[in-house]
Formats: sequence, structure tokens, C-alpha cells
Amino acid sequence: MRIDTRSNYTSNSDWFSSILYGRDFVLCHTSALECLGQFPGYVNENQIDVYATIQEPYENINWNIVKNFDGIEIVNVAGLRCTSLNQTVNDMLRDYDIIDEQSFIQALADYYYSNGESFDGLQIAPEYTDRFNSIKDWAVEFYVYE
Repeated sequence: MRIDTRSNYTSNSDWFSSILYGRDFVLCHTSALECLGQFPGYVNENQIDVYATIQEPYENINWNIVKNFDGIEIVNVAGLRCTSLNQTVNDMLRDYDIIDEQSFIQALADYYYSNGESFDGLQIAPEYTDRFNSIKDWAVEFYVYE
């Protein structure tokens, strides 16, 4: 089975609401960035990223199965549950080899330029500092055209 695609809705929020309705999911990774307004999403998007305690039979959901949501920093954005920005950044650094790198670098760039050209405020876990330091320049240069 497949969930609806983004093209059937007027906004990411509407799309996410229809998918999350009545389900114990938490948006994460790129979907959390979209929910938090840090990434605009893709045209005709059909994949979402969630934390869940059980996996349902949907092919186009990237499942991150957890025993419970303890230890996951969750925020509510317009009625949608998603990981906080700091949680999302750390999760994406942890899972870097399987994430959507484009969305992550663009979100970091947007954060950097909307925060006075600074990453201050992001709380990078010590175990991900090296990885963050290795990619942050890509974010700084994301909107630089030569």
C-alpha cells in the first residue's frame, strides 16, 4: 500500500495532517524539516519520514521504529507532531548515510543565514560534532553563486 502523494494537497501541512490523523507517528528527518519550515519540500513528493512504535504496510514511508518516544524531543507545529530542530539535526547527522542530503544542507543554510550567519543555537551532540564540522561549510556556501 502507498500513502497519498503531496500533489493531492494544497500544502505540506495538509498532506502531513491526512497521513498522521489517528496514527501514533512523529515526523522526523526531512519531513520534520518541512513541518518546522526549514525546508520547502519537493514537487510531487511521495515519501515521508516518521518515528513510530509499529510499522504499517505503507511502502512510501521511511520508518524509524522505536520502542517508545522517550528521549525524542517532540514539538507540536499546527497540530502536527515532529522532532524539534535540534533533535532533527542530530538525528540527520547520526543517520547521514541514509538521509536526503539536499534537504539537510539547505535547511542548515537557511538556519545559518536566518540566524545572523551563525550556527549558534544548534545544540550538536558531541558524538556528531566531527560530522557537523565536515559539512557545515557546504551549508554556508549553499546560496553562494560564483
